[in-house]
Amino acid sequence: MHTLKLSLIVILILLVVVLVLTAVASGLMSRQADREAQEILATASDKDKEIIQPADLEGLPGCVQKWLQRSQVVGQEKTYTVRLKQEGRMRTEEGKPWMPFTAVQYINIEQPGFVWMAKVKAASMISLIGKDRYYQGQGGMQIKLLGLFSLGEAKPGFEMNQGTMHRFLAEMVWYPSAALNDYIQWKELDATSARATMTWQGVSADMVFYFNAEGDMVKNVASRYREAEGKYVLNDWGGEAREYREFHGIRILNKSDIIWRYKTGDFNWLQLEVTDIDFNKPELYSK
Repeated sequence: MHTLKLSLIVILILLVVVLVLTAVASGLMSRQADREAQEILATASDKDKEIIQPADLEGLPGCVQKWLQRSQVVGQEKTYTVRLKQEGRMRTEEGKPWMPFTAVQYINIEQPGFVWMAKVKAASMISLIGKDRYYQGQGGMQIKLLGLFSLGEAKPGFEMNQGTMHRFLAEMVWYPSAALNDYIQWKELDATSARATMTWQGVSADMVFYFNAEGDMVKNVASRYREAEGKYVLNDWGGEAREYREFHGIRILNKSDIIWRYKTGDFNWLQLEVTDIDFNKPELYSK
C-alpha cells in the first residue's frame, strides 16, 4: 500500500513538472512569434491610407476585376496589414484522425511577410505547437510536441522560400486588395481563371485562381514543394472555397479546404475557418 501511494505521488509530481515545462515552453515560443510579428508589422507604411478607386482595377483580367468588385474593396482603404484568428482541424495522412486547432496570424501586405502560430490538440493533454514564418523573402517552419520536443523544422532555402510565397499568394483571398500590388502580375487564362505571378526578394511563384460566374474565387492551385522522405518534391496544392463572409465591409473567403493533389488522389489535410480579421490594425491581439 505504501509503495502504491509513493508511486502515485511520483506520477503526480512528474505530471505537474511536465505541465509546468509545457506551459513555459509554449509561452517562450509564443513570445518569440509575437516578437517576429511585431517586427513584420513594423515595416508596413504608416502614411495616409490609399482609397481603392475603380481605375485601380483597369488592366487586370476581367475575372480578377469581378472578384475585387465582388469583394467590395473599391472605395475601401487598401490593405497594408492584417491580423486574423482561425480555427479548424488538420490531419497528417489520409485515414488518420482529424486534430482540432486554433491559430493566430499577422500579415504585412506592403512588404510581404507573415507569422502563423497554431496550437493543435493531438490527443487528451497532448498538444502540438506549429509556427510558419515568411519574412524578407525567406520562409521557415517549426513543429514542437508540447512546445518542448521538435517534430520538424524547415529552414530558409529556395524550396521553403517559394513554398511560403505560395502560401502568401493563396491567402490573398483574405486580403483581396493585395492583388493590386506591383509585386504581383496577372495573366488571363480564360473568362473564369487567371494566373498570378509573385516576385519578391529574387524568388518568383505563380498560382492559378478560378472564379465562378458571380465573381467568387472557388479554387486556387499551384505547383508547390513538399518534403517527402527527406527530399523536396513538387505536387499541386491549393484551396477550395466552402463559405464567404463579410468583415468590416470586405467580403472574404472565410471557410476553405486545403488540398494536396497527388497522383494517387487528392488529400484534404486542412479545413479552416477565419473567425476574426482586422485590416490595417498593426497591433498584436491582447492575450
